[in-house]
Amino acid sequence: MDSAEDNFKKVIHNDANENVGNYDNVSECSNSEKIGFIPTKENEETGSTSDSDDEDDTNEEAEGAVMQILKEGEDREKEVEDQHYRNTYSILTTEEVTQQASQTEGKDLRVLQHKRGSQRCGKKKHDEFLDKLRLHIWSSLLRAQYVSLFKDFVESEFFVIDGDSLLLMFSDEETQYLNFFYQIECFLQDFTEKGAKYIIVFFKDAEQMYFPYPRFLFLRTALIKHLRHNTGTTVHTEFSNCLSSEWEIFLKKSYPYFIIVSDIGLTSLQADYLHILMAHSLSKKINVVLASGQECDILRVYGYHVESVYKHRAFFQKHEQDLRYACANLVGYQEPSVRLYEHLKLSPKSIQKEVCQAVLLLKQLWPEGSDIRRVVCVLSCAVGLTIYSNMLENADTSMGAKTKQSARGRSKPLSPEEAADLCRMQCLTVAFLLHMPLSQRSQLRILKSCWTNQVLPLIKMQQLCMHFTLTQLNDTNDWKLDLTYLPDLNDDSLLINLAHYYEVKYTEGLEYRKELGKEIENEYQCLWNTVTKLAVSYSFGDAFPIRKTSQLFLDEKQTLFRVNEEEIPNIGLISVKSDLVEEYAGDVLKYLPVLESNDPAVTSLIKHKEFHELRHWHSGRPLTEEYERIQCNADAKSKDPEERRQIQKLQTFRHFYGSTLEDSNSKLIVHQEDVSRTANAAVKKTQKKHKSKAEMIAEENKRRLQTKEEKKEQEQWEALRIPTEKEIKANLTVGINKLEKFLKTLKSKSVKFSVEMTGLSACLEMWKEHCRKEGSQSKDLSKAVQVMRRIHILLEKYHDLLEKQHLQKLTRYLRLLGFENLACTLSGQTGESNDQNISKYAIKVGPARFQLQYMDYYLLREERNDPDPRVQHFIPDTWQRELLDAVDNNESAVIVAPTSSGKTYASYYCMEKVLKTSNDGVVVYVAPTKALVNQVVGTIYSRFTKKLPDGLAMCGVFTRDYRNDVMNSQILVTVPQCLEILMLSPRCQKWTKRIQYVIFDEVHCLGSEIGAEVWEHLLVTIRCPFLALSATVSNPEHLTEWLKSVKRYWQHADSIIEGSSVNSEENFTRKFKGKSKVQGHKKSYRVRLVLYEERYNDLEKYVCSLKGSDFMIEHYHPCAALTVDHIENYGIPSDLSLSPRESIQLYDTMVKVWQEWPRAQELDPEEFVSFKNKVVIKKPDVRKYEQELKKELSEWIVLGQRQKVNELLEHLKPKPVDCSEHEKWRHLASFVDKLWEMNQLPAIFFIFNVDSVENAAKNVFFNLLKRQRSERDPNTESKKERLRDELKKVNKTLIKFNPRDTKKMSSNKIENIQLLLAKKKQLEKRLKRLTAIPSGCTYADPKAVDEDTLRKIFGRLRFERRGYLQRTMALRGIGYHHGSMTAKGRQVVEMLFRLGYIKVVTATSTLALGINMPCRSVVFAEDSVFLDALNYRQMTGRAGRRGQDMIGNVFFYDIPLPKVERLIKSNVPQLKGQFPLTLSLILRLMLLTSKADDKADAKAKALSVLKHSLMSFRKERYAEILKVYFMFSLQFLIKEGYLDQKGNPIGFAGLVTHLYYHEPSNFVLVSFLVKGLFHKLCRPIKGSTVFSEDVLEKLVLILANLFGRKYLPACSMKYKHRFFQSKVFLEDLPEEFADAVNEYNTKVQENFAHFLLTTARLANMEQEYRLPLSKTDFTSKDWHGSELASYLMDTTKSISAISPFACLSGVADNDLFHGEIIDKAVLHSLGINVTNCPLFYLEKYDKHGRRMPLNAYALDFFKHGSLVALTTDNWLNEGDAYYLLKDFSLLIRSIGMSLSELCDDPNDHVLLAFQQLGKIYQEKLNSAT
Repeated sequence: MDSAEDNFKKVIHNDANENVGNYDNVSECSNSEKIGFIPTKENEETGSTSDSDDEDDTNEEAEGAVMQILKEGEDREKEVEDQHYRNTYSILTTEEVTQQASQTEGKDLRVLQHKRGSQRCGKKKHDEFLDKLRLHIWSSLLRAQYVSLFKDFVESEFFVIDGDSLLLMFSDEETQYLNFFYQIECFLQDFTEKGAKYIIVFFKDAEQMYFPYPRFLFLRTALIKHLRHNTGTTVHTEFSNCLSSEWEIFLKKSYPYFIIVSDIGLTSLQADYLHILMAHSLSKKINVVLASGQECDILRVYGYHVESVYKHRAFFQKHEQDLRYACANLVGYQEPSVRLYEHLKLSPKSIQKEVCQAVLLLKQLWPEGSDIRRVVCVLSCAVGLTIYSNMLENADTSMGAKTKQSARGRSKPLSPEEAADLCRMQCLTVAFLLHMPLSQRSQLRILKSCWTNQVLPLIKMQQLCMHFTLTQLNDTNDWKLDLTYLPDLNDDSLLINLAHYYEVKYTEGLEYRKELGKEIENEYQCLWNTVTKLAVSYSFGDAFPIRKTSQLFLDEKQTLFRVNEEEIPNIGLISVKSDLVEEYAGDVLKYLPVLESNDPAVTSLIKHKEFHELRHWHSGRPLTEEYERIQCNADAKSKDPEERRQIQKLQTFRHFYGSTLEDSNSKLIVHQEDVSRTANAAVKKTQKKHKSKAEMIAEENKRRLQTKEEKKEQEQWEALRIPTEKEIKANLTVGINKLEKFLKTLKSKSVKFSVEMTGLSACLEMWKEHCRKEGSQSKDLSKAVQVMRRIHILLEKYHDLLEKQHLQKLTRYLRLLGFENLACTLSGQTGESNDQNISKYAIKVGPARFQLQYMDYYLLREERNDPDPRVQHFIPDTWQRELLDAVDNNESAVIVAPTSSGKTYASYYCMEKVLKTSNDGVVVYVAPTKALVNQVVGTIYSRFTKKLPDGLAMCGVFTRDYRNDVMNSQILVTVPQCLEILMLSPRCQKWTKRIQYVIFDEVHCLGSEIGAEVWEHLLVTIRCPFLALSATVSNPEHLTEWLKSVKRYWQHADSIIEGSSVNSEENFTRKFKGKSKVQGHKKSYRVRLVLYEERYNDLEKYVCSLKGSDFMIEHYHPCAALTVDHIENYGIPSDLSLSPRESIQLYDTMVKVWQEWPRAQELDPEEFVSFKNKVVIKKPDVRKYEQELKKELSEWIVLGQRQKVNELLEHLKPKPVDCSEHEKWRHLASFVDKLWEMNQLPAIFFIFNVDSVENAAKNVFFNLLKRQRSERDPNTESKKERLRDELKKVNKTLIKFNPRDTKKMSSNKIENIQLLLAKKKQLEKRLKRLTAIPSGCTYADPKAVDEDTLRKIFGRLRFERRGYLQRTMALRGIGYHHGSMTAKGRQVVEMLFRLGYIKVVTATSTLALGINMPCRSVVFAEDSVFLDALNYRQMTGRAGRRGQDMIGNVFFYDIPLPKVERLIKSNVPQLKGQFPLTLSLILRLMLLTSKADDKADAKAKALSVLKHSLMSFRKERYAEILKVYFMFSLQFLIKEGYLDQKGNPIGFAGLVTHLYYHEPSNFVLVSFLVKGLFHKLCRPIKGSTVFSEDVLEKLVLILANLFGRKYLPACSMKYKHRFFQSKVFLEDLPEEFADAVNEYNTKVQENFAHFLLTTARLANMEQEYRLPLSKTDFTSKDWHGSELASYLMDTTKSISAISPFACLSGVADNDLFHGEIIDKAVLHSLGINVTNCPLFYLEKYDKHGRRMPLNAYALDFFKHGSLVALTTDNWLNEGDAYYLLKDFSLLIRSIGMSLSELCDDPNDHVLLAFQQLGKIYQEKLNSAT
């Protein structure tokens, strides 16, 4: 295909040199004579030509300049630059220079621009800095990450679009005026529909750069005016440039999430200006998104995201003056002057002046105003004609001879009459625009032509006039103008059609003279008459005839009509005889044409043998699925001893690993008859009135046992009471901790009550002692908190044991604290105490404020006291009981509850129920990650033990790289992709019927970017009940409604299946004994929604920054994240919760900010209705107060107190200090020490870069080592050495004595041996003391884990590559955790952290998703694009250990404050459906229905997948589109030989479905195999079966092009770079392989085009004739037709599936057969884009037409085997590189496995090559890690 970059260049060249009226063919008509805008002489001197010699010179100069920059050693040391910046040696700017050079060749129209104060002495420095700026931006862009742009901030945060970048994105050569606006509106509307909030900024100074390009200047002005007046988009034009103080104030105030900027401009000058904008934005902590390279699907927009880091701020600070100087030089031009035909001079000021006069005159002529199209037309024509005539008159006649001589080299100017002819046609064009509907205009014939060189300058002058006209109309607010049709001021295609008609056809005779039509004629007459009235100085004749001169305006040689030579192939479907097809798509088949059986398309179908699931069609060899490639572990008797030992070892470890997750021992499960009945009986047992004798005896025995235990506990307490009281008085914190630890060991409520009363008395005595000691000074209220806390516990938990004397005592204590009102409430009496001693112990704070502000997280939660017999170890909350009820009733449930709230308990209750019910029932637990799978398996082994018959296992695992006991386990723990394999496999249907429950953990992954459709497939294919768990779903109601509709479908389907397959069910029951009992449970299709929003522990946030060598740790109030606009537009987020003290802080600030606040008294804590005189204020009471304060805050804005709210929010904000990246990491260890001092460990430090994770942990470790060295005795080493020597001597002596044989020894020898053994023990003890790590030099808690357990855990690191380092760090209480580690390494860290031994863990997001790693604090130590609202909530969920911590803490360590604000206030994403169908999925469904034993069940599953996509839920039109897509996908599969006409799989269907997650590469791979391309390539070394390095390298090249596709930004190819080991840019496929890809693409495009043409009837045509964002309607109801208009139409042009706006640019239906045009052309209301077409792009281009190269990481690694090289050369971080390579290696092995099953010859060269490559690649990967 032709590079679209050429088109972009043509636009620039054409606008300057050629025909702006028609861009279809301008490049062809400029060879003879080019017309352009010429820069000044200064610019000419700096420009360069496109000759190769000059290019070399330019490159040498550029290289020299860059090398000079790179040699500045001092600067380089000070700057934080990455490896790429330092290694760059040349910038290829030749293309841009060529652009400038080409602009110097025009002669007929020039724009002269003069730089202000341009000095040659500063030019060199200026150019050098621009080179450095380019390098800086380049190094940032190459690190850009291709991500979903909006993430989860989209609903609450806005971003900025640079207006000039927006204009450049859609500046395409063939795009006409109205279509240009349509495409921009589509782009913006797509953002709007996805929930984005944005503003557009056009900088005033940037306008200067467009004067050489009048068309762009005019478009820019019109676009600004249109967006501002006709859309709801906020457009800013008040900022002069990106370095202006006003812009900086705006950024600081509003802080956008990111700014979309183009990295390429019309010229190198504009590109440099955009680079300055990028540099400035990044320096202000605002991320940048490239305008180029963006793609979108139904849910998301993807793009290259550049994250702001300290390096950007350092660059700006260092070069701020250079940047300002460069910006002033780039945009600081004086007013340009224009020359037409060289000798006609024109100043834009004169145009502006003339426009101003014309507007005043027109206001008199049209006082009522008019349509903007009329106004712009008459003004630009009148002003243009007047100025042009003036110029001709004022030409210097005295230089006639000279002019004659110079005229030979230029075009002759048009005469005024000829110019008037052109203007008349422009008026006629606008007359048609005013009345002719878009439906008619879209049918206009496409005329490829261009203006003559004489006309071009005049058209460009007209565009300048239109620009100044629109600018002038901004100041006419008193004049009523209809600005609705600003996007339709011009139609180039229509103008050229009219010009051609009047030049060619009109003169041929009367038969060609067509009538304009009355309304068009009147309109045109009115317009021209107005033009003549405005141009009062000259007479330009009447309106008719339209052409008064014979001057040719169009180039005859280049004029031709576009003929649609490519005929659209007939749409005819090959009939498919399948029940599934008929039932799903039967209704749409009625209007789809079907081919006859004798049609060539049918008779030429590829004939393959039918594909069988058990044996392949070609080789007849057994075909295995992934789950059958492993053996079962359950039947240990069939194993050899070594294998049995490995199984036992694995199970032992799982028990051990599980013990770190669960405190209780595993429960022995016994098979029971009916668990649900037993459970219900247990619940209802207490309701029985009459008890049997046996029950009475059992109860009596139980009472006796309880009495005995109570007596024992009472004796134990009596022994501890006095020491505990002393401990509390000595150290309150330690004493209370011991007291509470003891309370947890007690069971007797009366003993607990006694302990609490004693604790209360001791705390009060401690408080009194403290008050006496402090006297009148301020007191430590934390001591009083413990008194009040004990009172709360006694009143709430032991109220039934409180007697009168106890209450009197509590009343007295409350009076002592100064809470008289609470004492009265408790005693029921009024009056004040007369005790004078009370006042000195009183708290000088109100009781309500004291409880909220000081008791804070100690406030009690609302908890139930009645136990549930189904739960042993805790009392479940109401919502948890609802879950248990759902499981007991076999119901489904969607559970949305915060992390650590206990929602997963229901999962294990469900497992226990199924284990008890039978030996055949299956529970499937679906987890999103392998780490979570391992955790769940460990928990299962810890909780349950069950003896099963041989061949059955309790628990099985199925992940991509590990599987055991998949088909023979009762609990299968798996990932979604693997369960989908089982659900859609024909041979697993009997197994799927055994499934009784499926548990979906982290179900919000249904909305993730990768793999979301798999979750969707599973939810709709399971017939059994399910539990769907998540902490982060913002629209659970919608999700539940969708799932209810799925269950209704299954209720109906089951009734049909059960009615028609009784016999098969009976056979199945006989085969699986006990199944009848499983099935005997009553089926339920109910889906419950269980919501619980209250987090058990509050989270408090802190912002940390480095100030000098100390840390500023400031509390971050959640409300500080809000802004007035956010509250006004979105309200206060529902999950933005406050702790009690934060509620008090908010109230106090509100009172301080608004002293006359009317509700201040009402909302005072002491007066608030839920607090007043309340002894025990609970968390629910505080929530009411919090909600009331939030409500009042919103009310302030309604009352007009925006300024007060602003002041309040600003007051709450912390003021962190910025620091360098280097300093931040250098002081991380000190920050950990700070947290240790604050008692905030254990903590998880989340860092998103793998290298940084390890380095941060090492940094902390080395800090402890350094501290130990500095503190220890300098003689320690010599002492240790001496002790070791002595110990060695003792051991040698003992060996000589041989103490094991003591019978033959004398008593003296025995005595000597005993002395030696005692000495040895003493030496070892002394040596251990010397080698022990001092307590101040380790964070580890040695009491947490005994030595045997520690040794057992460390034993797993024995053979690990970094095992010694991990062990040494763990002994200091430090660990790290990331996905690139081995499973053993991660498990060691997880276990030691859970046990409390390790206190500091640095980790990536591997610990975010559901992993049980509770801690006291979570620290975000690095910002990242992946730190979004969803990850934030998952990660902070680790903080605050239930039962261990009263509160969780979140620390933001040098995270930009605006990012913190976004994280706190953003909502979690809503779950929305994605486009559900792919070719591979449809093939898998057809395979399932064709080959399954139970056809009815298989068909029901397939129909459920097809009918219940979340995307089409409650959207009938989408559902019908999906049916048509399904039918055309079937057509492709049939034509390509994957299905026969009965829907049976044939040919390579098996291989394609095995690689389904790599579509469309799987289909391309098969096409290579079918064509024998791999066999040609894979030829071994002669005489062997070994393949050469070249063959394997070429094979990796092909596979990397197919499966390892990771695109780089287009700008990466613009620069030359010295790469040390990698090639970086992936080479293209070999020619034969590329040809096969092109053939595949042609077929896919044809099929997709037919799909689009068929679905066109489903489009909303009313919407199609409106602009998508502004809703401007172009249907034009008052059109009465025109003979001329009808003549100009092309009735043969087919445009049924093309947007009428796109038709204006010459796009027709047959263009849909070219994939690159689809997104621009297809009907917008269909909601379909090219991502739904399985095209395989050989080359990919961005919006500017530049090729985006593929990263050659997979091939580069195969060559050098270095992960480090991939980070330095290929712009990948090590973690990402590892994951990519691991997937690539697995893929090679997967293909090799599939080929081994397909191939009947085990020595086939292709098979051997893949096997050899897979082995080598895996070995290289193992060596690298």
